[in-house]
Amino acid sequence: MTRASRLAYAILAGTLIPIDRLADQRPYYSGKHHRHGVNVQVLADPAGRLVWVSPALPGRTHDLTAVRTVGLIDALSAANVMVFADKGYQGAGGTHPGHPRGSNRSMTGP
Repeated sequence: MTRASRLAYAILAGTLIPIDRLADQRPYYSGKHHRHGVNVQVLADPAGRLVWVSPALPGRTHDLTAVRTVGLIDALSAANVMVFADKGYQGAGGTHPGHPRGSNRSMTGP
């Protein structure tokens, strides 16, 4: 987290990494993606370089729950790092929604 504390802002994203089915498959099934997998949260710097990756959590874990579980939001808030994230992180505090894909809006102006 030391590197993240030096950033002007960071980009937060979550992804589901597909896995084979397990004997106890329920926790790893993502209803959103309709497949089994593990949820991984990724923090990148403004240039898109990897800064931090969370431990793998069961696929049914919501992105907001995942970052709260690993304490990422608290750590970034304490370091005063502005975080851009998608709407799945609304309510986390300290995050700002990014622009949707395909948007014609630039990051510098309206």
